[in-house]
Amino acid sequence: MELDLKRLPQHVAIIMDGNGRWARQRVRNRIFGHRKGAENVRGILTCCNELGIRYLTLYTFSEENWNRPNREVKALWELLHRFLKSELPELVKNRVRVRHIGDDTGIPASNLAQLQAAESETAHFDGLTLSLALNYGGRQEITRAARLFARDVANGLYSTDQLSPELFSRYLYDPQIPDPDLVIRTGGEIRVSNFLLWQIAYSELYFTELLWPDFGKDNFIEAIAEFQGRERRFGRTGEQVRKKSQPSPERAPAADVPLSGSRSR
Repeated sequence: MELDLKRLPQHVAIIMDGNGRWARQRVRNRIFGHRKGAENVRGILTCCNELGIRYLTLYTFSEENWNRPNREVKALWELLHRFLKSELPELVKNRVRVRHIGDDTGIPASNLAQLQAAESETAHFDGLTLSLALNYGGRQEITRAARLFARDVANGLYSTDQLSPELFSRYLYDPQIPDPDLVIRTGGEIRVSNFLLWQIAYSELYFTELLWPDFGKDNFIEAIAEFQGRERRFGRTGEQVRKKSQPSPERAPAADVPLSGSRSR
């Protein structure tokens, strides 16, 4: 399947669903499925690098995932530790920048230290940016942003009349990253599950019955091919879009973010 390399999505976000069901189909436990799902990330990363996609965001652990059995939660954090330990040298080799979006609170101390070390080691890289949504929730991110803006209003930095979507976006976890062009969800569910609720307002959504461990390079390319076949109008008519190409909206750069609106929790 051929892609138009001039019309690739700049930012792809993935809800990696179906690890547990994949394992159950093979009469194995859920942790085995999560292990296979973690291994599958490597191929998608390689594909993004080969195509030249600039941003990849993976829904790795939601705030709601803490409600799962303790054994499974512990195993998920252990898998993250193994993934970063084994994959970081390759990420560094390919100049992949690692970012964490989500709440630091509650993340096991060893995992948090490892994440922060990976962010620091790769901060200057200019290749693919890999964002790991860990201990993340879309509603929680918006609530946090509102709280930060309210604090700046109370401190006299802004008035409520100055609030705009562009200004509000600067209070999100990583305002430097453009909104996703394409959101992929594996596993057959047709919902977004509290993932990047603000950022996916104009994203193209792609749902597949394939379970995450079975979602390979060819399937990823197929999703991008379907994305390229869609007409992105952003509120305009199809005729307007065809007359003049419409770039996807991006948030303002982080350089304009006030110090109090930074990523601090």
